[in-house]
Amino acid sequence: MKRFKGVTLLAVLALLVAACGGSTSESAAPSGDEKPAGWLEALGAAEGELNLIIWPGYAERGEYEGFNWVDPFEAETGCKVNVTAMTDSNNGVQLLQSGQYDGGSFSGDASVRLMTAGDVAPVNVDLLSNYAAVFSGLKNQAHNSKDGMPYGVPHGRGPNLLMWNTDVVTTAPTSWDAVWDGTAAVNGKISIYDSSIYIADAAIHLMAKRPELGIKNPYQLNEEQFAAAIDLLEKQRDLGVIYWGSYADQVAGFASGDLVIGTTWQFMANVLGGDTTAPKVETVMPAEGSTGWSDTWMMATKAANPNCMYLWMNHMMSAEANGQATVFFGEAATSEAACDYAETIAPGHCELTHASDEAYWESIWYRTTPREDCDDADAATTCKTQDDWVEAWTTLRGN
Repeated sequence: MKRFKGVTLLAVLALLVAACGGSTSESAAPSGDEKPAGWLEALGAAEGELNLIIWPGYAERGEYEGFNWVDPFEAETGCKVNVTAMTDSNNGVQLLQSGQYDGGSFSGDASVRLMTAGDVAPVNVDLLSNYAAVFSGLKNQAHNSKDGMPYGVPHGRGPNLLMWNTDVVTTAPTSWDAVWDGTAAVNGKISIYDSSIYIADAAIHLMAKRPELGIKNPYQLNEEQFAAAIDLLEKQRDLGVIYWGSYADQVAGFASGDLVIGTTWQFMANVLGGDTTAPKVETVMPAEGSTGWSDTWMMATKAANPNCMYLWMNHMMSAEANGQATVFFGEAATSEAACDYAETIAPGHCELTHASDEAYWESIWYRTTPREDCDDADAATTCKTQDDWVEAWTTLRGN
């Protein structure tokens, strides 16, 4: 990871301008006298505290030199930031529903559930001065909007990549076959993400290998398609795969040589690349495409500190904060301004992560929630639900 100093973050003045009438002209403000739960008409005084659920690495305050976008936010707004890291999206939903948090960063397999259940509030983006600069391809998506209204603001996006130890896997793979078929060199050292959403990765493999199944969306699977995915996952499990739940587990496994290939995030490759004692690793987007994420900062409907949450959402769209955060995590920035800032600390970052290349993202299936209606009101068949996925994964893992 690149290191830098002298960061100047979001000025409070910009927030005050937004609060006093600066408009992005992009808000789908609710009509009528009755506003939806959690809707904020105007920014008020900061409450002094903010309780967030985050993906690890989304709220850094200087543990890694040069990456600190939390301390400056606290100094400028007076909102003390408290964070709880989720283990996966299922855990993130449970935490938000506990009522103890003002909001958090959520992937599509959590955000859709939270919007549907009414656990998060629509966001008045006219109060957020940095929203207008966000790439249009990140706005008004199924994972961050509902009924034409934004329910959060983009943080960053990225694909799930294939990573390997180049000392062991000497021929660079171009397909996901490496983690499904196995070889004597990798069996027992294959690294797989430990979450029910990984079932979609099996579905992507089946889309390429078994087109007769007719899978159109790896997150919306009928009985036959789902059974085929679980069968594939059972065969993979029997290769002796090792499941990782936290990025630290996977980094440690690759560093020690206990892992040699697997599904990963660019963040882990960056960490390993900065460790001169670790084996060399490389990553690739396989030819079949991949699952991925487009994460959203969302506010709880009953947030105790809504003004601090709005200040945080605006902060995380600023050039400085988003540039830092997306470089740190190895994901795509959300605006040209953030890309310009990222270029000063990690030249080539936005080109590497395809930040503004919408064609690149067409081969990536953003996480979303499995639904009984197959996410299609006109579907003639039914699909397996989120609960079905969690139950099947628990059985597969034996826990």
